Amino acid sequence: MAIKLENVGIAVRDIEAAIAFFTDLGLTVVGRDEVSGEWASTAVGLDGNHAKIAMLQTPDGQGRLELFEYIHPDAIETTPTLPNEIGMHRVAFSVDDIDAALETAARHGCHPLRGVANYENIYKLTYLRGPSDIIVMVAQDLTKS
Repeated sequence: MAIKLENVGIAVRDIEAAIAFFTDLGLTVVGRDEVSGEWASTAVGLDGNHAKIAMLQTPDGQGRLELFEYIHPDAIETTPTLPNEIGMHRVAFSVDDIDAALETAARHGCHPLRGVANYENIYKLTYLRGPSDIIVMVAQDLTKS
């Protein structure tokens, strides 16, 4: 059986803010829609499912994020995920300039959880809180610089 990762779905409080953040990091919006109806309720498993959605893609065309903002049922607020919690953890991106990526994130009020680490002069990386408290990892491969 062949398998490939299609996308990672992330529920957000404000889809416009999330789109602005991820497009500033370099992703491109490849589709937007508002979904509802029996098919949407069946697929997701929520009665009356109604959401705004946006599909974003990395410049290499290999990675996709599907963002969704629930209209119905109401979104459920939770405490922000911690890096060591079980379950959906983070979304990670390779960048060619981590400093530029962090400047972009800072314009959206998003900053590293602790700082930027250097892993054996191979990677510079950090975790930051993105929109809707999503943990986002950015990493620069120092061997390609």
